[in-house]
Amino acid sequence: MENESFIRSLPKAELHVHIEGTLEPELMFALAARNDIALPFASVEDIRVAFRFSNLQSFLDIYYQGAQVLITEQDFYDMMMAYLERANADGVRRTEIFFDPQTHTERGIDFATFMNGFSSAIDDATTRWGLSVGLIMCFLRHLSPDDALATWHQSEPFRDQLLGIGLDSSEIGNPPELFSEPFRLAREAGLHVVAHAGEEGPPSFIAGAIDELHAERIDHGVRCEDDPALVERLAALQIPLTMCPLSNIKLKVFEDLSDHSLKRLLDQGVMVTINSDDPSYFGGYVLANYVAVAQALDLTRDDLITLARNSIEASFLDDAGKATLLAELATIAAA
Repeated sequence: MENESFIRSLPKAELHVHIEGTLEPELMFALAARNDIALPFASVEDIRVAFRFSNLQSFLDIYYQGAQVLITEQDFYDMMMAYLERANADGVRRTEIFFDPQTHTERGIDFATFMNGFSSAIDDATTRWGLSVGLIMCFLRHLSPDDALATWHQSEPFRDQLLGIGLDSSEIGNPPELFSEPFRLAREAGLHVVAHAGEEGPPSFIAGAIDELHAERIDHGVRCEDDPALVERLAALQIPLTMCPLSNIKLKVFEDLSDHSLKRLLDQGVMVTINSDDPSYFGGYVLANYVAVAQALDLTRDDLITLARNSIEASFLDDAGKATLLAELATIAAA
């Protein structure tokens, strides 16, 4: 508990969390009832039993099924607010949140419905807790690049609400360079760009995301260890990896947390960070991820401070905002 209290006290940023992946079974059931949607589960416990995945695709199948309950602006508000409240309780001061518009627009949900719900919750959380929040719109890579382009154009009225764009969903057979055009447009529009790569895909996907998409951060990136030259490059360029340890275990990327690459990469100078990914489905928000990794990899107090510092430096917060959080962290480090 002492370690948990210390980790909670660290000002930190969460840089890899999918808002649809924070939909807890209890809220899923409540929204299904509110919207008169039949779920293929008899109880909350049945849903939790279903959250036992063998790989990324088995997770994605139920993930998209769960999203079907999100219909109204209030639904998206409730989901976002529930996550922000939890993030605040975990000591998160800055969060940069992924959302998947195609998951909703292909069901006939209007862009304004989820954007208005999200923005209202963010405004309330900022007022209530002083949280700093950014939204990153992700393209689903199992859908076509043309679909991604159409989504980019649909987002135009809401462009001022976007911090950046990303690329997520199933990697196999979907290399990042397929999406170079929407990423080019986003960069020209002044948005930040990030991409999932090297979770189930090979190290070449990480290099492709950097070289073809000009990704400023790599989401996951655990497969970089298979290419020592790539590890050296990531360390030299300080390209952040937004790692999600409990997610990696749940999806069998690693069999045991003690085998995770995070500490090995940290020791090689790679800017690794700890995040929660889809915490409802993978059983742990950001604090739980820190605590689990600290125990499994025998992280020191200095390691934990470094990880919190990395998260702030890897964020897209402005210089003044970073300086404030880094000063707070330095005070804790010096105590």
